[in-house]
Amino acid sequence: MTEREAHIAFSVFPGIGPMRFSLLFDYFQSALAAWIAPASELSSIHLGETLVQKFIAFRKTFDIDDYLTDLSRHHVNVLIRNDDRYPRLLKEISDAPIVLYVKSKPGMAKLDMDKTIAVVGTRNITPYGNTVTRKITADLVQEGFTIVSGMAYGVDAAAHEAAIECGGKTIAVLGCGIDIIAPPVNTHIYKKLSEEGCGAVVSEMPLGLRPNKGLFPSRNRIISGLSRGVLVTEGADDSGALITARNAGEQGRDVFAVPGPITSALSKGPMFLLKNGATLVTSAYDIMDTLGIIKKKKTTGNRLAVLTNSEEKTIIACLSRGSAHVDEIVRTSHLAPSVVFSTLTVLEMKGIIKDIGEKVYEIV
Repeated sequence: MTEREAHIAFSVFPGIGPMRFSLLFDYFQSALAAWIAPASELSSIHLGETLVQKFIAFRKTFDIDDYLTDLSRHHVNVLIRNDDRYPRLLKEISDAPIVLYVKSKPGMAKLDMDKTIAVVGTRNITPYGNTVTRKITADLVQEGFTIVSGMAYGVDAAAHEAAIECGGKTIAVLGCGIDIIAPPVNTHIYKKLSEEGCGAVVSEMPLGLRPNKGLFPSRNRIISGLSRGVLVTEGADDSGALITARNAGEQGRDVFAVPGPITSALSKGPMFLLKNGATLVTSAYDIMDTLGIIKKKKTTGNRLAVLTNSEEKTIIACLSRGSAHVDEIVRTSHLAPSVVFSTLTVLEMKGIIKDIGEKVYEIV
């Protein structure tokens, strides 16, 4: 067994998490030395007799070669803490994952992990939450940010989808084994990230581990740990997004929140954060100001470079002659009204066009 393989093996054993692993690594100065240490020495460093016996039994039966074969079959890469590609921000937290399992398109350009923002919130997203999540995410992507979220229902899915639609990159952090798509309704997001070059799917959990509520706090600390800041767009006062925000604060990262209608229970989470020192956000540029990032200077040519399908190009061709009402766009583009409406929304999120009033659009 190699040092790398010992890291992987420890990540599979359920009794030793990142903090205990760090203690073992500091004592033995290597994962491999800790893996092969005799029971008597493991007991002497106060792991507890029950845990030591469980570990001894596990390492006798664990077959690293079989596990590596499974990783290869699922096209999963593994990063350990001393790898150059292990995210720098994540390495800074006190309980950095022992390993990070990663699925992404082979040969994909390296993600910008120094310009990352987590976008999280309720699973029960409202139309208001959906609108602000997608708009702020789209603007962040246009400014070169990588979006981090948890691939859950609601805000997470909206953030991933907006990033993908705008031609950006996004990272989904799973609270289960990386070979499990949860929830299944977000299979399209999983495939876009893991197979089509739109980002990456990551997890610290071993293959085959099913999702359960107890795993999500651990997942949430990775979401914040990968990010320069955490944005909560909508959530109740008991939302799991508040755990991610708390982790961000403990990790020394910025916390951002979008104010919402005071009549909505799903505004309570952001309001709680704002009352406790979070930065109020109404646009992506509030986030950039806090982080000291200067807005990019864009040209029309640069914006038009992110057109991704024939419908977008057709509508831009219609608007290249000047502003036009949506009815005129439908007439001149020969596209179905539903296609025109959805495409206009995407183009607005990309910052390529804008509604100048009464559903009249023009190129920015």
